Amino acid sequence: MNYRHSYHAGNFADVFKHIILIAVSNALARKESPYCYLDTHAGIGYYDLLSNSAQKSKEYVNGILKIMNEPNPPKLVQQYIDCIKAINPDGIDPLRYYPGSPYIARHFLRAQDRAVLTELHDDDYPILKDTFHHDKQVAVHHQDGYQALKAFLPPKERRGFILIDPPYEVQDELMQVGSKMATALARFETGVFMLWYPIKERRAIDRFHHSLKDKIKRPILIAELSVHPENVPTHLNGSGLAIVNPPWQLDKAIAEVLPWLWRVLSENKQGRHEIKTL
Repeated sequence: MNYRHSYHAGNFADVFKHIILIAVSNALARKESPYCYLDTHAGIGYYDLLSNSAQKSKEYVNGILKIMNEPNPPKLVQQYIDCIKAINPDGIDPLRYYPGSPYIARHFLRAQDRAVLTELHDDDYPILKDTFHHDKQVAVHHQDGYQALKAFLPPKERRGFILIDPPYEVQDELMQVGSKMATALARFETGVFMLWYPIKERRAIDRFHHSLKDKIKRPILIAELSVHPENVPTHLNGSGLAIVNPPWQLDKAIAEVLPWLWRVLSENKQGRHEIKTL
């Protein structure tokens, strides 16, 4: 449990992940019936970009700051920017607070929806709990994220969106997470599962994709964004999302914004972007 997201908040991978999260939320909101959002590795909810940890790495400079400085963003990106502005009531010059996935998901919940957030880290859980302690639509639990897939699925609403965003500290966790998703799908076959994964070198990702396809017999939409060449196994060169049971036209929504994100976030036009179905 050494990973602390405060060092990485607002980086290019966060930008990519959170914009797609909004696209999924939009898709689920097309129907009036309520849905439940489950975040298995929730973190603390939002992050102070002026904190010592964020200032030490300054990864947000090549992430969210690039987005905020870009004129005429696509509609989906503008929704994301509006969410960031909502958490910064004193203005965005300088930008101070960056919303994590729990805050962004909560921002897009309707009155009939709810969120379940789980966090295992002993220091992060109390902060997350305090962030949402007055919010009746949000339940926060001090719990292992993979155990949460058993404890909270299926939801009573019978509609749901599950974000699995582990720190990948455990050896071979990337190759193991497919089995955990397959087990969760057996409990909640119609749920929309979104799994974030890091991209360092392509061969490992190809093996991961084959593993997912073998273990999960459901439609899987893959979206990836890399800002560096995918040939340094010790460096985060990009990130991907594997979305099981993708909502109708989600692929179209992502395809419309992905080239723009790559153009803005890539370093010297390096890296790549892709959307496909496994």
